[in-house]
Amino acid sequence: MVGVISVATIGWFVFQEGLPAFKEAGIVNLVLGREWLPPALYGIFPMIVSTLISTAGAVVIGVPIAILTAVFLAELAPKWLADIVRPAVELLAGIPSVVYGFFGLVIIVPAIETLFNIPAGNTILAGIIVLAIMILPTVITISETSLRALPPVYKEGALALGASHIYSIFKVLVPAARSGIFTGVALGIARAIGETMAIIMVMGNAPAMPGSILEPARTLTANIAMEMSYATGIHSSALYSTGIVLLVFIVLLNASLLYLNRTRSY
Repeated sequence: MVGVISVATIGWFVFQEGLPAFKEAGIVNLVLGREWLPPALYGIFPMIVSTLISTAGAVVIGVPIAILTAVFLAELAPKWLADIVRPAVELLAGIPSVVYGFFGLVIIVPAIETLFNIPAGNTILAGIIVLAIMILPTVITISETSLRALPPVYKEGALALGASHIYSIFKVLVPAARSGIFTGVALGIARAIGETMAIIMVMGNAPAMPGSILEPARTLTANIAMEMSYATGIHSSALYSTGIVLLVFIVLLNASLLYLNRTRSY
């Protein structure tokens, strides 16, 4: 109940503060506008695109690695190795996002400059790589927990029917644990969408429509963090409306997860 009240209160506050911008600029102009030039223009579409691209890229890179790591820890790794890797993954989850940002700024950004021969490595690709690393511990931990929670009969039954160990893992255990794995992926996506500090440090923060992943861009959360301290009036309201868009993304993500879990359970 406390959680529901908290979410409802936050949602009500953000909507109340963001509505003036929707009324002043118009929903279509604000959400689909391609230029962000306060106080005249408040188009956040380039930042929506940048957020979706960086999140999708992080999921494509990070989720397969995370699921395979979870499978390795739960079913394949020797106990001594799992006892080393598991705390390392948990430690990865506790690292502050600004440290990830420093890592990206010092290691990933120069590597992109050298690899692609571009003048500045502060690009969407740098953000994708940093986000992919950041979502790993969340997806790994929840996926491994889901795999370990399965009754032994799943694995024993598959092996008794002549299935190999690897076949039983990927054809029996992983599908049986899909609900927990989906939850881990959803939480990883939510973290990627909501990440701010590391993204500000590595993505270049250009509020323009990106033409490729080798160009600088600004996400929705970065836009709020960079301008909220000095924004007033409609400008401030437009930043709150950006928060509304983020809330809508999270609601759609959770609704999609719930739908997938229900449809796959039949």
